[in-house]
Amino acid sequence: MPLNEAVAERLNEMCRLLELLGENQFKAIAHSRAARVIESLPGPVEQLDKPALLALDGIGDKIADKIIEFCASAAGGTPRIAEHEKMLKQVPAGLLPILDIPGLGPKTVRAMWQTLGITDIAALKKAIDDKSLLTLPRMGEKAVEKIKAGLSLGEEATRRIALGLALPMAERIAAELRAIDGVERVEIAGSLRRGRETVADIDLLVETAEGRGGKARTGKQASAKTDQPHPVIEKFCSLPDVRQVISKGPTRASVRAVINLHSGRWKGGGPDEHPVEPTMQVDVRVLPKKSFGAALLYFTGSKDQNIVLRQRALDRNLTLNEYGLFPDDKEPTPPQDRDVRPVAGSTEEGIYKALGLPFIPPEAREHAADIAHFETSGVPRLVELADIKADLHAHTTDSDGRMSMRELVAQAKSRGFHTIAVTDHSKSSAIANGLSPERLRAQIKAVRALNKQLQSEGADIRVLAGSEVDILADGTLDYDDDLLQELDIVVASPHAALSQEPALATRRLLRAIEHPLVHIIGHPTGRLINRRAGLAPAMDELIAAAKQNNTALEINAHWMRLDLRDLHVRAATGAGALLAIDCDDHDPSDFDNLRYGVATARRGMLTPELCVNTWSREKLLAWLKSKR
Repeated sequence: MPLNEAVAERLNEMCRLLELLGENQFKAIAHSRAARVIESLPGPVEQLDKPALLALDGIGDKIADKIIEFCASAAGGTPRIAEHEKMLKQVPAGLLPILDIPGLGPKTVRAMWQTLGITDIAALKKAIDDKSLLTLPRMGEKAVEKIKAGLSLGEEATRRIALGLALPMAERIAAELRAIDGVERVEIAGSLRRGRETVADIDLLVETAEGRGGKARTGKQASAKTDQPHPVIEKFCSLPDVRQVISKGPTRASVRAVINLHSGRWKGGGPDEHPVEPTMQVDVRVLPKKSFGAALLYFTGSKDQNIVLRQRALDRNLTLNEYGLFPDDKEPTPPQDRDVRPVAGSTEEGIYKALGLPFIPPEAREHAADIAHFETSGVPRLVELADIKADLHAHTTDSDGRMSMRELVAQAKSRGFHTIAVTDHSKSSAIANGLSPERLRAQIKAVRALNKQLQSEGADIRVLAGSEVDILADGTLDYDDDLLQELDIVVASPHAALSQEPALATRRLLRAIEHPLVHIIGHPTGRLINRRAGLAPAMDELIAAAKQNNTALEINAHWMRLDLRDLHVRAATGAGALLAIDCDDHDPSDFDNLRYGVATARRGMLTPELCVNTWSREKLLAWLKSKR
């Protein structure tokens, strides 16, 4: 595990331990916030001294000392934080897994421990069976049933699902809800809307027309026990994909629904890897139009940005919640329960405007510090799906693809691309039927002939003769320079030795970046989401070298890769380095992965100017020729 992840994991565990010990809530939150900061660093945390750590938004003096302590001890082989070890002695080890059970917060778990002596899951199950759990304050039969349901979900409830599996599932359910009479609008919210590479659950918001299929209720109306579930809620809970109804109220419900594994194909993987039908939690809320924008803003998050927005509202004598932006009259009863007229609430744009901010795209809503930057500098025009006019990494039946060259071109044309690159695997990728030098030279001739045929047919598309060339373990490339010189485009990628230690991986990739004939570094770390960590090079060094050598770093758009990841993209755009968003096409359906790459690019604040796939054909070809 890279040290950044290890530090973040340790700080997050300290947050949980502090909560269980009943320590100051703000101290616990500070550790969680610091963990997110360290997790998002583009370079190794161990290279930062204390002044550099303190310069990071969200890192204070004491936490900086803990990070330094961890990194220094890790260098000696035994990473530790003394305060963390002290807390571990105070908290029974079995309590941390209990915190992973859906619906159980730290206050309740602490009460279980302090009052009933519950210190592990076995003891919790016993307390449920003998009904002693019901003796806890505010612990009723319904609460116990929710805990039992959470226990039955086990590890599945806490597993994060890849974006490429969760989004099609969310869209499928949203389409079912849109077909219900009286539904005006259905939107995906949560981390899925922000484009995170993995998500824990799915949030869907439904806007209904009053008087059609029932009236959406908010505030006290929604909490009235006599209210029956809204027709949308009834329909949602009875959908064919629903396997378990976790909770069901008048205007909201949570279920476990089955994931359609065929919605996100992966080469060499698939449903056979999942002997148990996998499910994930889906939450639906029904809302009136007047509150829809506020709810969409609130449930999209992130939590960090929501906190800043709520404080910003208070500074302007306003109060912001999921029902709207209201005048802050200091009354203890929520304004929506008193029919207070909101300042804004039906649209996100209206709320941002009332708070004196530009509209912030969902993918840019991750970090709290960004809000101040957007206020002063504005939000840059981020790359969009429609901007992409070329795919520079694709495979044919000559290696391990499932499209002929003509079929590849047809797919590219159907998406409005002006350029498509044929980049089959190089000779070392034997398992992928990599091309020998002789086969590659024959393919180059075939590409040249195809371009002439396309031109004679009046087809406005250019096919590039290229290769996805293996970056070998020592950083050398899989073909001689004489052959590389014949290619229109070279995508150099690591495929083997993906457990190299960081220093070796850095040198290996730097050598490829600095090679004068390389245009793009494909999927630079080789990671597979939830399957393989891949390389952990010093990304700041790679980005600086890419900028200096005019080499593009790839955002591989396949949902199982998304490599570069968003935090690396952000560092690259900040440095002004070039990036490519490519689908690594093997099958016609792989072109559909482009949206995941674009979402990752937008999370990294990528603008069209720095994305080579958005350039005109003339500009793109000029850049490619500059390396010949």
